[in-house]
Amino acid sequence: MSEPPRSTKIVPPRAPLADQVRRIEAAFGEAAETEGDEPAPRAEPSADALRAAEALLFASGEALRAGDLAKKLGEGVDIGAVLMRLKRDYAGRGVELVEAGGGWRFQTAPDLAGLFAEKRIEPKKLPRAALETLAVIAYHQPVTRAEIEDIRGVSLARGSLDLLIEIGWVRPRGRRRTPGRPLTFGTTDAFLAHFGMHSLDSLPGKEDLKALGLLDARAAGEIVVPSPGEGADPNEEPLGAGDDADGFFVDHLKDEPA
Repeated sequence: MSEPPRSTKIVPPRAPLADQVRRIEAAFGEAAETEGDEPAPRAEPSADALRAAEALLFASGEALRAGDLAKKLGEGVDIGAVLMRLKRDYAGRGVELVEAGGGWRFQTAPDLAGLFAEKRIEPKKLPRAALETLAVIAYHQPVTRAEIEDIRGVSLARGSLDLLIEIGWVRPRGRRRTPGRPLTFGTTDAFLAHFGMHSLDSLPGKEDLKALGLLDARAAGEIVVPSPGEGADPNEEPLGAGDDADGFFVDHLKDEPA
């Protein structure tokens, strides 16, 4: 026997829950609706209530809920009228009263955000390979790439020389009068200015390095600290007009050891 048809009951959709945090224009309008939908005028808040709410909102490190403000201000204070009045008074000023995260707070006007933008240049440390390359060039200039590698005992790291040229501490000086005419490199005035030196004669010598603890006293006797010259080298040809000042040096090395 077939079952009797079941009755279908239509359940009307639930009314949406009222937002617990309503915007001030809806929650605290200038007029409250009565049962007869007749607008009732709202009393203006007292000056003391406005001053107290203003102080609480400014001093708070986070947004304050309307209920918490009402408890602070005491009974008989229309917190809606207070918030509405403060928001109206601060509209268009440097700070404005806004609703945020279910509470109320003062914040900077959006169009003034650019005043607080701050740019900081974070200094970056040079890689160890670049520092060693810079030291070799400073003390042995004019020096070629092959000579840098020979002094350091390792192949020149990829980009080390490019980096020093890019920041303006090293420049190509000329070409060595040897087969292949390799480029020679030296330091710049920007290098001297950055390290507070008047000339290359101000580079630390052997005694200076020992005083700074950078040179072992027992090994100092076997180490010769060169004195770089700032004049022209007889084995060096200055860069001519045919040399491309911007594209004279391209590092074609790939993934070489430091």
